[in-house]
Amino acid sequence: MPFGIVLFRPEIPPNTGNISRLCVGVRANLHIVDKPAFELSQKAVRRAGLDHWDKLKLFLHASWEDFFFPIADKSRVFLITKFGKNLYTDIAFKENDYFVFGNETSGLPEYIHNSVDPSQKLFIPMLDPSVRSLNLSNAVAIVVYEAIRQLQLK
Repeated sequence: MPFGIVLFRPEIPPNTGNISRLCVGVRANLHIVDKPAFELSQKAVRRAGLDHWDKLKLFLHASWEDFFFPIADKSRVFLITKFGKNLYTDIAFKENDYFVFGNETSGLPEYIHNSVDPSQKLFIPMLDPSVRSLNLSNAVAIVVYEAIRQLQLK
């Protein structure tokens, strides 16, 4: 079940490293869209990814268009955003779905929000509205393991 985990302009190397390790562990592909705020060879990324970096299926895309245009079924691209209208557990996930996460500071830009149907914008509930967002690597893990749970029950 090779999900696509998509990070838009990630900013914090340890988050990307943790996500890369998760991707290897669950056999997901990692897509990085646009330029990250750090070098991918940076020690912090590799340290967080431990010895799994060489097993990572990593795809680098120069822009959102370069990532999004070639996807045949764009309805299977889900934005994980606090602006989502659907709870992430309310979607019936399928193999090869893509989960798109914005960067740690500013999330996803409007043009990416405008490229998908509102039903493809999912949120993870926060009980305390004073908390701006979850840690990026935690959010990725929550959504990915829900998708795995659903697919293993089928």
